[in-house]
Amino acid sequence: MSLLDDGGPIFAQIADELANQIADGTVCEGERVASSNELAAFYRVNPATAARSLTSLADEGLLEKRRGVGMFVAEGARERLVQARRRRFADRYLQPLAVEAARLGIGPDELLRLVREELASVQATGAAPAGVTTGAEA
Repeated sequence: MSLLDDGGPIFAQIADELANQIADGTVCEGERVASSNELAAFYRVNPATAARSLTSLADEGLLEKRRGVGMFVAEGARERLVQARRRRFADRYLQPLAVEAARLGIGPDELLRLVREELASVQATGAAPAGVTTGAEA
């Protein structure tokens, strides 16, 4: 079964899924990742497409190739990935949130209260509210 959707290039979707696994600790630093042939079979895509996914992650410094052995998660990859995603999160969500809060006259204390309530709601249910995605969007 393919986990891919129609949004964006297939190689990028596969790379995003692998990056998610690195970020959440499913695949640890120093651990071997699936080969391009294994990824191609799993996602039912051309091996060249799967290889492009691995190459893009290697170009970002998240994976390293060990000749004759395969691709492995690079040392420090998780930390670099999490820091980059935190910056992107702040730019994508927090900055517009702060602008809209100011527009509506919502002060810092009230905004923090609202955010805490939403976080508690999400944590209590173990899932995001309908229509909300919690996965990282590359």
